[in-house]
Formats: sequence, C-alpha cells, structure tokens
Amino acid sequence: MLCFKLPSRIILAAALAMALPGVVSAEIFKGETAGVGDPVHTMFVAFSNQAGKVGVEIQVNAGQTLTKSMLKGGKGDIDFFSTVPSLVNLMAGQKRMYEKVEGAPEFASNIRAILGFKAGAYHPVTLSGSGIETWDNIKGKTVFTGPPAGSASATSEALIKIITGYVPGEDYTAVRLNWGEGYAALADGKIDMMVRPAEIGSANIERFGLSGEFRILSIPEDKIDSEEMMALFGRPGRGMMRFDGDVYKGQLTDGEITALGFTQFVGTHAGVSEDVVYDATKAFWENLDEVHATAFFLKDVTKESAFTSVNVPLHPGAFRYYQEAGFSVPDELHPDS
Repeated sequence: MLCFKLPSRIILAAALAMALPGVVSAEIFKGETAGVGDPVHTMFVAFSNQAGKVGVEIQVNAGQTLTKSMLKGGKGDIDFFSTVPSLVNLMAGQKRMYEKVEGAPEFASNIRAILGFKAGAYHPVTLSGSGIETWDNIKGKTVFTGPPAGSASATSEALIKIITGYVPGEDYTAVRLNWGEGYAALADGKIDMMVRPAEIGSANIERFGLSGEFRILSIPEDKIDSEEMMALFGRPGRGMMRFDGDVYKGQLTDGEITALGFTQFVGTHAGVSEDVVYDATKAFWENLDEVHATAFFLKDVTKESAFTSVNVPLHPGAFRYYQEAGFSVPDELHPDS
C-alpha cells in the first residue's frame, strides 16, 4: 500500500477551514423572482445584494412565474421570493390557478412577509401606426396581455373589459407569451398592443420611443369611479396611479396618465431562521441609500412605505428588526396575529 504524507501547511489549512464557520459549506438560500428589467426583479436583487453583505447568501433564480414561486415558497422549497398580494388570497382560497393544488391553503398560511413596495403601473402600450389611439380601437386587434400562467394576463384582460366591455377571444385576440417575447412581438409588429406592468420611467418602455413614437392609453376619467374599476383598484396589491406622460420620450398621450398601479412584497416562509431574516432585513434598511441608487422607483421605498400591500404576517426576524428600529407595524402584521 502506498502512503503519502501531506505537507503540514495543507493539514493546517484544512483544520482551519473546518474550524471557521461558513468557510467549507456556508448555507446558500434559494430565491426566485421575475425577469431582468422587471421592477420586481430589481427590488429582489437589491434586497439580496444587501443581505449578502451580512452573510445571507441568496441564490437568485430570475425569470420565474411568481404564481409558481409563491407556491414553492409556501412549501418551503425556496427561501425568499417576490410575492403578489392578490395571489396569497387565491392560494388561501384554493382558487383559479391553485384550484387543483392539494394543500394550497396550508402553503399560503406558511408565507411570511419582509417588506412591501410600490412596484409600478400597468402600461397599455401601442406603437404609432397600429390604428389604436383609444381603448375602443382595440376591437379586432391582437393584444399581448401577459404570461400564460401568471396573474398579470387576467388583470390586463379585466382592465380592458371594464373600460370597453370587450371579451378576449370574441372582440379581440389576447396573446399570452413570456415577457421577453411580448416586447419582441410588439417591436416586430406581430401584435398591435402590449399591456405591461412596469415601473414608472421603465427603460423597457422607453426604448419604444428611442426608435419611433408610441402611445400609453390612459384610463378614461368616466370609468375611474365605476363600481367595477373601484373593485379592481381595491384588490390586494392594486390601486390607482397617475404619472406624467412626458416621462417617456416619444410618448404620444398628452398630459397626465391614469393607470392601474401594482405593489408587491419580498416574502419568505415560516421555516427560515429568525436570525437570518433579521440580519437580511437590517442590512437592507441600514443600506437604504444604496438601494435608492439602484433604480429611480426605489426612492419611494421608505420607512413609511415598508408595509405597502403586505397582507400576511411579518416573519419574526423582520418584525424584531422593525420593533428595534422604531417602525410602526400594523397590528394585523404582527407574527402572532
């Protein structure tokens, strides 16, 4: 039998590695969010980057459908994820895309919140020359409404129906693709209109004005106070938003645009260590200047907006930080609520 004697420096290095926590097998937490360029992705990456500074390493898997990510999070298969408030209620009630998911209510009850934020607004975008200048012009046209398995497509189609009465498949053709394919289809003239949730001032929307002109349809004033529209605005994670149309170069709608706003929150599950979530939450808020510098829309992330649209209890680790830092936490978000 052949025997080899390792140099003493190698033996010492190995011993030190085993003695130092995190050197050999530091825990990597699984995270999922939307695609690159999406405000949800931007926020999630900003959170993950700050968490990484205190040793909470989150492996970000981007480009995911959040309906599925939230389900995986509720099961405990992933640790951190972008969360859509309205989907929490659907999962808890075992409705729509969760109707056939055994155990969906239990998985929903396992979701915990870390922080909420204003993500942006639904942008109904059509290029100059499409023949669409008003909502009524959608009739007979082809409209990209969102991904096949996501909630955005249903929301976009509901918005169109409230304003026009048009039904997809009857009055217009609703196309469901992933987000990247939707952008490409509009740019290539394969569809007439795209309804895209995006942050205000989105570079992805702006690019249509760099090579030509485009139009963002504003919700008509006479539809804003309708019972159906108010119900849509009142859904978890939804609301009315107004912004100046000239925030985008080449945008043709004059003046202020009224849009359907959307908010989300960074989520985790009850099984993640309290200390881990505490450290990640603290790192995020104590480096808020860096977060604000990441993207213009993140400047709206403040102590006052921390619980925007959060509709599940806070994780105990996040709650502990908020108590220590003097945040005013609504009673219904306390971990024991």
